[in-house]
Amino acid sequence: MAKTEQPPLYCMRRGDTLIGEMEADREWIRQQPYDQRIKVALSTGRSPSKLRFYWSFLGKVVKATHCAPSTETLHDVVKLHTGFVTPVMVKGFTVAVPKSISFASMTESEFNTFLETAIEWIAQTYGITPEMAFAEEAA
Repeated sequence: MAKTEQPPLYCMRRGDTLIGEMEADREWIRQQPYDQRIKVALSTGRSPSKLRFYWSFLGKVVKATHCAPSTETLHDVVKLHTGFVTPVMVKGFTVAVPKSISFASMTESEFNTFLETAIEWIAQTYGITPEMAFAEEAA
């Protein structure tokens, strides 16, 4: 029979101890035999609110400037112009392929750097800052 993959387990650090974040996480830990060695791959989670902010901001820039046909296209343009690419050789030519900003592809710290760079590039290129883009919502 095929082994089913365990969904990710999320923990919070309390002193020197990792504690399951949700009850389901803590329950899974309780089900493990006492003194059993458990392999843990550490990574910090991405802030979903920052990711939502980024995509919302891109949408407002596209709506205000018509600079791209979609937020996804503007996202690729931002990655190309901020150097967030992987150089690939194609028939003797180097082509810049935009990298992924997925949770699995970068740390929260790397995403923060990308976000700051993206906001700065958009402000310089299109003259729109987050404060301007979200001003009407605040009013």
